Amino acid sequence: MPRKPLPSLMLAGLFAALLSGCAKQTPKEPTPMTPEKVEPNTLLKPAAAAKPRVALIMKSLANEFFKTMEDGAKAHQQEHAGEYELICNGIKDEEDVNGQIEIVNQMLAQKVDALVIAPADSTALIPVCKKARDKGLVVVNIDNKFDDGALKKEQVSLPFVGPNNRTGAKLAGDYLAKQLTKGDGVAIIEGKPGAFNAIQRKLGFEDAMKAAGMTILTSQSAYWETDKAYPLVDQIHNKYGAKLKAVLCANDSMALGAARALQGKAVKVVGFDNISAVQSLIKEGKVVCTIDQHADQIAANGIVHALEILKSGETPGDKETPVDLITAETLEKK
Repeated sequence: MPRKPLPSLMLAGLFAALLSGCAKQTPKEPTPMTPEKVEPNTLLKPAAAAKPRVALIMKSLANEFFKTMEDGAKAHQQEHAGEYELICNGIKDEEDVNGQIEIVNQMLAQKVDALVIAPADSTALIPVCKKARDKGLVVVNIDNKFDDGALKKEQVSLPFVGPNNRTGAKLAGDYLAKQLTKGDGVAIIEGKPGAFNAIQRKLGFEDAMKAAGMTILTSQSAYWETDKAYPLVDQIHNKYGAKLKAVLCANDSMALGAARALQGKAVKVVGFDNISAVQSLIKEGKVVCTIDQHADQIAANGIVHALEILKSGETPGDKETPVDLITAETLEKK
């Protein structure tokens, strides 16, 4: 059955109602948003600056002097653990120059920030240290000073922190001279030929012996080694016999070899470095004296020098560290 159309009046009413409902609608106010609470431990913090890494590169750790140097450096780092990290390296013996060059290259590969080096040779290590400087590393020379002429040739300047070896050797020589008679014959046992500290100690011994009027019978190298000093001193004694009154050794390792070669003979021995084994021989009267250049402080002083350069960007001058005469009398006071 067909639907009947709606009356016109009804349609008009519906249309009016619709218009009225739309006009009365008002937009709702937005609901305020509560800020999200952020826990403190979720806040981003700036990353802490990395501590500089310092590489200490020494000569032979078989030599007690350099083991003392290493221990002093480690003690300093432990006291300043928040300031820097320390890497310690040494070579197998005093003549392993190539081994020390390789260690420097390894430290470059590890991207350390500073090198503090006691070079086995005063000239051979300069090129690789210059390479380190050119790569932006701080390089501080300790203990054995680089040769000034070689530095100039390479057009590089490296600060030195260490003792005046000539002064120290003269202190020992002057003390020995008081126990000798003018004209007595002496022998000098040198360190590695060409090493700056070996040259300076020889000069210091010569200064003292010449000033006291002693006769220098011979001056030869035992390359810093005990095992090389023993046969050399034995040979010298066999050659000069009773004319030989004293042997001045440029380090304590060689003094140990000399004392062994001269055991029971009326020949005085002098050393340089103040290692514990020689202190015992001084107390026993088998060695006259030695020189303390404070191995435990040399490396620490060099590290402080390097950190100052890293912090300031400026290179300070050389720093001379103390030397002290060690005798039976001074050991008794300790």
